[in-house]
Amino acid sequence: MQKRIRNVLLVVVCFLCIGCDSNAVYDVYKPVPNQWHKDSLASFTMQAPDTINSYNLFVNVRNTNDYKFSNLYLIVELNYPNGKTLKDTLEYKMAKPNGELLGTGFTDIKENKLWYKGYDQQFIFTEEGEYKVDIQHAMRENGSVNGVTNLEGITDIGFRVENALK
Repeated sequence: MQKRIRNVLLVVVCFLCIGCDSNAVYDVYKPVPNQWHKDSLASFTMQAPDTINSYNLFVNVRNTNDYKFSNLYLIVELNYPNGKTLKDTLEYKMAKPNGELLGTGFTDIKENKLWYKGYDQQFIFTEEGEYKVDIQHAMRENGSVNGVTNLEGITDIGFRVENALK
């Protein structure tokens, strides 16, 4: 009995240690119901943590084996409190050449932490106030002019802000 209690406590401590993430300043996910429509935005609103320190910004994507592409094109729009807008079209690799999906996870759901800002130069929130981030997919089939209307295999879209390591 005592060994069993010790094992349960060990498991609980492991989960607590894994769950603690001191670098995260903002980390929110939005579920994608069934399919991600091309006009559907995943929107995130947050307060600037400060205007002095550097931060890393990430787009987080959870996908299943139903995701049939080797890459992912996203349009990410960052709206500053004063009305300034930065709009980027980004491409992320989602699978190895053999088709195996990238990301972490033990089940059929893979989680991908994709760089948005901070990887090549420091990102600083230059203004106090509320920032808004809108994310939408911009996928197309090879040889097709029209975009994919309903993207399958994406279950959640997230946005994450971390303290940059010094």
